Amino acid sequence: MTNGDHKPLSALQHIDSEEKALRSGSFGAVASTYERFRPGPPETALDWYLQERVQTVVDLGAGTGAMARLLVGRADRVVAVEPDDRMRSVLAREVPDVEALKGTGDDLPLGDSSADAVLASSSWHWMDLEPTLREVRRVLRPHGFLGALWSGPDPDGQFVAQARALASESSGSGGEGISGLLNDSDRPTSTLEIPAGFGFGEPEHQGFTWLMRLTADEIVGLLATFSWVINLAPERRGALFIEARRLLKEFLGIEGDATIDVDFRCEAWRADLEV
Repeated sequence: MTNGDHKPLSALQHIDSEEKALRSGSFGAVASTYERFRPGPPETALDWYLQERVQTVVDLGAGTGAMARLLVGRADRVVAVEPDDRMRSVLAREVPDVEALKGTGDDLPLGDSSADAVLASSSWHWMDLEPTLREVRRVLRPHGFLGALWSGPDPDGQFVAQARALASESSGSGGEGISGLLNDSDRPTSTLEIPAGFGFGEPEHQGFTWLMRLTADEIVGLLATFSWVINLAPERRGALFIEARRLLKEFLGIEGDATIDVDFRCEAWRADLEV
């Protein structure tokens, strides 16, 4: 895993509040798939945030616990805050060493000055920015910090180039889907931007890259965890998966137990509480 220059993954600017609510609430429908196929951030990113053990760390928008399980051992108390009952149920079952609490960014189930860090892994873009910043500031202790990180296939990696080639050679939905897995227009901007007046310092940034060897099942499973795919009509979603498998097999020879290296990237941001 290596550090690198910041390169935004893309933007999530055209989605209105109604669609944002629909998409942010869609993940619970695929909670088991999300747990199985959506990877968490790399350990090196968490090493950067938490260089020594702290008392309490909050995983905000914790999903099924991909990051929460990596926080165990880095804090005396790990609190995973997740609004969706289905996602939180999987989290509580799979990561029993954390406190899985119902809550949202603008209504955190914690007391004032009770946390050393609040981290949001691939979830910050779903938050209502200003109320969430006020809540995060409320629960942080002096010298605490907010961290926002986004992890996913690296848009500058070799697999992205192969996926784009597949998309250009195919008129079917599978090419669109594989390309969208990596660089679709609905991906969030991978930056932490904090307006003036909220009591945080200028955000710091680090980038981390790593490789994962994935089978066709794992690539298609990962594709199935993205909100734009979850919200497709069932027949269209099924056709996308079938075509994606065909392209992976015919163009890249990936089927069954065969694997391919997929480059992943994590954009990590940290903003310290001003004191």
